[in-house]
Amino acid sequence: MNTRLDHVGVNVRDLPALTAWYKDAFGLKTVFEFTLEGPGLSAVVLEHPHGWRIELLARTGSTPGLRAPDPLTAALTEGYGHFAVTTPELAPVYAALVAHGAGEAMPPGPSPEAGIRMAWVTDPEGNLIELIEKNAE
Repeated sequence: MNTRLDHVGVNVRDLPALTAWYKDAFGLKTVFEFTLEGPGLSAVVLEHPHGWRIELLARTGSTPGLRAPDPLTAALTEGYGHFAVTTPELAPVYAALVAHGAGEAMPPGPSPEAGIRMAWVTDPEGNLIELIEKNAE
């Protein structure tokens, strides 16, 4: 089977604010936006220069779901808990995201996988984001 991940969908409360934050914090560009009037759903698809994409969705009347403060707490519930991006330099990316308003969920440190370092942040609404540095020493 020849498949490749296309995008990650994140349900958000404040679509304009989170769109601006993801664009500024990660350097993403808008690919397209859409609205489904019947269910009151609005969305924007953002893309990183390296090709990964995130779809932010907001629906009138939505309520907050899981907002785990860290990955271990998130693992206490079933379902999607986070998305992850890789970077060649973990510490400066972590610091830059925190400077852009990301929450500090777990500082840079070793991953359970050999040769990997990781850190965790949250976006302004509390959604977890894993940062991965491969081939770290």
